[in-house]
Amino acid sequence: MTSPAPKVKLLRCPPGLKLGAGIVVFFSLIGESELAGQQNICQLTANDVLASCQSGAQSDYQLALANCDNVSNEAARSSCKQTAMTDLKDAQQTCKDQSNVRSAACQRFGPARYDPTINPANFVNVVNNQYFPLPPGTTYVYEGHTTAGLEHSEFAVTHRTRVIQGVTCIEVHDSVKTNGVLTEDTLDWFAQDTEGNVWYFGENTHELENGLITTIDGTFMAGINSAKAGIIMKAHPMVGDFYRQEFSLDNAEDYAETVSLNESVTVGNPPHTYTHCLKSKETTPLETDLLEYKFFAPGVGNVLTLDGHTGERIELIQITTNSE
Repeated sequence: MTSPAPKVKLLRCPPGLKLGAGIVVFFSLIGESELAGQQNICQLTANDVLASCQSGAQSDYQLALANCDNVSNEAARSSCKQTAMTDLKDAQQTCKDQSNVRSAACQRFGPARYDPTINPANFVNVVNNQYFPLPPGTTYVYEGHTTAGLEHSEFAVTHRTRVIQGVTCIEVHDSVKTNGVLTEDTLDWFAQDTEGNVWYFGENTHELENGLITTIDGTFMAGINSAKAGIIMKAHPMVGDFYRQEFSLDNAEDYAETVSLNESVTVGNPPHTYTHCLKSKETTPLETDLLEYKFFAPGVGNVLTLDGHTGERIELIQITTNSE
C-alpha cells in the first residue's frame, strides 16, 4: 500500500524574473504528515529523491533536445525530438514507480530518519551468524540457468579486511560469469556486531561486457557521500522483519523481509536437502520489477536464490576451503 499522493507547493518567481521555454519550475513535495505538523523523515526523503529524479529526467531531456537541434535533416530532427519526449515520459514514470516503492516501504519503516550509530567497540572480529557465516578461506559456488545463459558465481570469503568507519570488515570477492565470460566483479565488506547482526558496509562493483567495465552503479562505502551501512542478516530473525540492507540513495537501496524460518530446500547435483532454512524476500526501489527470494540454511548460509517472477534458480553446488 502506498502513501497518499504528496502535496505540491510551487515556489513563486521573484518579481522581474521571467522563465524561458523549457526552464524547469522547481517545487517542494511535502508529505501528508508534514502538513499535519508531524515529522515523517522517511517520506520526506522519498519525496526529495523523487524531485531529484524528475529534475534529472528533465535535464536529460533538455540535453537531448540540444543534440536534436544540431541534426540537419528536418525529418530526422523531428524524429529525434519525438524520441527525446518518449524517453522523458518513460523516465518520469520510472521516477514515480520508484517513489511509490519507497513510500510503501516507509509505511513499514516508520517516520524516523535512517541514521544508525556505528560504534567500532560494538563489533567483533568474526562473522559467525548462523544464517550468514563468513569463515575466511571459504568459497561458495553457485550455478543456474538464466535467460542470459549459464550463470556461475563464486562468493569467496578472503583473509583480507578493510577498516570502514573504524570497523574492521571482512572482504568478500564476489564474481559472476555468464556462459564462461566474466560479467560482474565485486568486493563486499561485512562485519558483525556484538549482538550477532551482520552489517553490510559497502561494495566496489563492476559490471562488464566484452572485458570492458560498463557500469559501477551500486558501488558505495559507508561514511562516504552520505552512504550508510545496513543489516544483511539479523542476529535473531523473526517472520515479518523488514529492514534496509544498504543505504546510498538512488544508488544502492536494497530491502529485505523475513518471510519464513522453516523452509526445506533441495539444491545441487547430486541433490542435497537443507531444512529449517530462512526465506528472505528482497526488493529495491531502483529496480521496481526485481523480486528475489533467498534461502539461508543454518550453519551454511545462502543456498538458493529464486527469481520471484521467472522462477530461475541459482543454486549452491559446492563449498571449498582454503587456509591461506
